[in-house]
Amino acid sequence: MGMSASQRRRALEPLDRFSEVLFGLIMVLTVTCSFSVVGATPREVRHMLLAALGCNVAWGVIDAVFYLLQRFGEQGRGIVALRALRKTTDTVEARGIISETLPPFLASALSPAELEEIWQRLVGVSDSPERPELSRDDWLAALGIFLLVFLSTFPVVIPFLFFKDAKLALRASNGIAIAMLFACGYALGGYAGRRPWLTGLLMVLLGGCLVGIAMVLGG
Repeated sequence: MGMSASQRRRALEPLDRFSEVLFGLIMVLTVTCSFSVVGATPREVRHMLLAALGCNVAWGVIDAVFYLLQRFGEQGRGIVALRALRKTTDTVEARGIISETLPPFLASALSPAELEEIWQRLVGVSDSPERPELSRDDWLAALGIFLLVFLSTFPVVIPFLFFKDAKLALRASNGIAIAMLFACGYALGGYAGRRPWLTGLLMVLLGGCLVGIAMVLGG
């Protein structure tokens, strides 16, 4: 609703970062874990590496585009709500518009008087945008999403570049992936106020289950 630069959220919240890294890990693990190392030739290993990189490049771009579409929709929704608030003279309707725009938990914590005060302040905003426009922060966030998904590929595929034995490379790759899943869970646990070690272990289990589902369904 016409927020200033100082009021906008950070380009990527910690939860967004955890989610993108986890997504990238699951995508690359789907490729590496479905790769048969028995009798694998160097050429087949190279093809697998290119497939893993290409997969995460594609999904990094797709995820970034979806983020921009989401931000565009959020801005448009805020502009429409602001226009409705300026047109209405009904206090009850104005409170309803604001409540629908805010997160449910936040809206439920505000009294009718506070909602009316927000209404009056928003109506007085003079520099609100006329149409949704993606800001520099939005584009930077989209770039960050792409990089997180793409760069999460490299730690998992690096062993295949240094070990000639494909079986050994796969074991090392899986070990790195498990460590990264645990690190994501550990950080997420600390962020969410849960036990980091337990959350890390649960993340490893969850990641393994998601990779298994993707492989079974041909993902």
